[in-house]
Amino acid sequence: MITLILIKVLVSVATVIALSLIAEQVSPRIAGLLSGYPLGTAIALFFIGYEISPEFAAEGAVYTLAGFASTLMLTTGYLFGSRELARHSAVQHKPNSDMGKDSAQESQAGWRAVIKASLAGIGLFLLSGLVIQQFSLTLITAACLPALAILACIWGYRHIPETQVGQRVKMSFSVLMFRALVAAGIVLVITGAAHVVPAATAGVLAAFPISMFPFLVLMHRSYGAAKAHTIIKHYPTGLGSLMVYATSVACFYVSLGLLWGTLLAFALATVYLLIAPPYVDKLRHWLIARSPA
Repeated sequence: MITLILIKVLVSVATVIALSLIAEQVSPRIAGLLSGYPLGTAIALFFIGYEISPEFAAEGAVYTLAGFASTLMLTTGYLFGSRELARHSAVQHKPNSDMGKDSAQESQAGWRAVIKASLAGIGLFLLSGLVIQQFSLTLITAACLPALAILACIWGYRHIPETQVGQRVKMSFSVLMFRALVAAGIVLVITGAAHVVPAATAGVLAAFPISMFPFLVLMHRSYGAAKAHTIIKHYPTGLGSLMVYATSVACFYVSLGLLWGTLLAFALATVYLLIAPPYVDKLRHWLIARSPA
């Protein structure tokens, strides 16, 4: 039991740290795309299948697929939560415009802003997930929800400006511990809850962005809201690979088992990320070109 918990912790921490290093060394845009790679979801569904049964994980994966619409509700809630606090800070410091800008930027990168944005995002995730699990879904109907949500978010996020990481913040031991505790804690909560909740609920919980969320929080805390918003802007592009992964788990976990089902699901998700992003970018540009200013 202890060994299994340690494995969950180590795998979760490794994925979050790798994603953060990529963001710092490459760009938030690339990190946003890679945030859609099925890292956290794969960890959750694999351990649910290992601890309970592949059949339970496959059944839950249908609701994981639908639950990715809730994931986009989380990013949208996070976006609006951080923007609202920034506007509030700017208004408070309006008499001195320079101080207002500085204070707003500081507030955006402070823990108050991070906590408020996180609560807004998690609240929307849980609320929408509660609604989703009330319905009897097939793979087709489950896929329609995130597909529509992706299109809506691509259009809705179209005016978010692109930003790059400027002055880098050294990765401290406390930052590493934060990543470890948050990512590992989420995995342990989801896989533990799967033992006492229906497959539909476990599936929706598995759609929570396990590796992306602590990464988003840390980018917000370290570099400010603008960098976090850039990650959010590009997250829907990579989310298609999560849809491919969850669909593959639902289709192949029972027939191929955990190991081969996981490998095939990763292979198909990787093919998606290698092929689809340019076309999704074209779709984004098409939507932007035909939308009102």
